[in-house]
Amino acid sequence: MPRFARNPSHSVLAAIAGCLVATVWAMAPARAKDGPRPGIPLPAAHSHNDYEQKRPLHEALDHGFASVEADIHLVEGQLLVAHDRPKVRPERTLESLYLAPLHERVVANKGSVHPGLARFTLLIDIKGNPEGTYAVLDPLLRRHREVLTRFTPDQTFAGPITVILSGARPTALVAAQPERFCAIDGRPEDLAANTSTNLVPMVSEAWNTAFGPIRGSPLPEATRSALHAYVHRAHAQGRVVRFWGAPDREWFWKELQSAKVDYLNTDRIPDLAAFLRVGQSGRPADNPR
Repeated sequence: MPRFARNPSHSVLAAIAGCLVATVWAMAPARAKDGPRPGIPLPAAHSHNDYEQKRPLHEALDHGFASVEADIHLVEGQLLVAHDRPKVRPERTLESLYLAPLHERVVANKGSVHPGLARFTLLIDIKGNPEGTYAVLDPLLRRHREVLTRFTPDQTFAGPITVILSGARPTALVAAQPERFCAIDGRPEDLAANTSTNLVPMVSEAWNTAFGPIRGSPLPEATRSALHAYVHRAHAQGRVVRFWGAPDREWFWKELQSAKVDYLNTDRIPDLAAFLRVGQSGRPADNPR
């Protein structure tokens, strides 16, 4: 197993930012009808509720996504992937759908999920019982420690895969660990408190909670200004930014790009992939970060 280089506490954001220039602008143009472009990663693409795709994880990977989201439920000692508790199935575990195949891919690619892109994010949304779920999740992550970003209270040691916990977050339990293999998905209050980026390297929020309902395009100027200020504040603290519950449409993706939002949240994997690679003008889309 290769040894991965250590980076300082802002390494997650710095690595993402550094890779974007090298990958997005280097892309050859691709039309939506061309289908997936294996080997061409999209650093800004996040697959929301990825497990609801026909091919969980692999659909996103085939389209070059650099971030995926899995909701988990603790059921009889197993971490099962589904949005709602009644929909869990015993064979759909976090290990089998995400952790094991991602680990194997890093080994096959000699140190990365996507060749040419140093970082990949696995966002794990905990659905209830945060402490009990983390008691099972923590040892599972440690079994994959060789490919995961490692955190201490004072430092971040970047690995090929960064695990971030969202949903019912066991923040106090995670923060108390001297060494861990996950971080916390923050909220606006973490910006106000300037929580350590070694604990909270990302901030996410429901769009309507942050800025109110959207009544059509384009965004009102006041909303656009508030969005740009929010992202600027997060970046100044060394964090990446994501929103959910927002329009999954090209006009809105352009607004997020203009504001330099780090992750574009989508359920429409092929459409976002085509947008990021081409844009309406037929040339590579603007660098989103």
